Amino acid sequence: MLSFFLRRTGAWIRTLGCVAVAALLAGCGGSGSKSPSTNGSPARVGARSTPSLPDALRKGDLVQIVFSGIPTPPADVDERIKEDGTINLQLIGNLPAEGKTPGQLQKEIQDAYVPKYFVRLTVTVKTERRVFYVDGEVRRPDRFVYEGEISLLQAIAAAQGFTDFAARGRVELVRNTGEQLVIDARKAKDNPTLDVPIVPGDRIFVPRRSPFGR
Repeated sequence: MLSFFLRRTGAWIRTLGCVAVAALLAGCGGSGSKSPSTNGSPARVGARSTPSLPDALRKGDLVQIVFSGIPTPPADVDERIKEDGTINLQLIGNLPAEGKTPGQLQKEIQDAYVPKYFVRLTVTVKTERRVFYVDGEVRRPDRFVYEGEISLLQAIAAAQGFTDFAARGRVELVRNTGEQLVIDARKAKDNPTLDVPIVPGDRIFVPRRSPFGR
């Protein structure tokens, strides 16, 4: 009788053990700790950010708008873009200008006046000469007219290149926004993604290398 009871007890314990193991395995398989999704592309660390519109107007830029083509056109506008990014036009009021190229702004002004206010009207948008600066150990330190997209190395080439004493590994770039960058021009020469774009108002300074060659 005792041996029969022990056999039944052992079988019961083994059954409970199997159920516990099965439950544990099921819990592991159905837990919420899944692998991260690979559908989204990871952000690239250190990727170069290129402005979509390097010629875009900014706050403080002087905009000159000339109206012609009709006997009594609106008064010409000679105004700097305000802090809210707009300029003020007769009949139109405030018109957003920041972030647009002169050509885009010219077309928007034309569309705002014609044909709502005038059957025909010629609009010309001009901006002040926009420049960038290259100084330090380059052969021709100066300010240069910004005529379109240009990179750091191209800007230095416009200044006739580095002198023999230039610290090419630590070129300083101060953005017109106040942001400061230090760029290794030697690496940028081999890797175009490091050759950052220059925009109007930027200042490039090439320091003199130390006696130890840095």
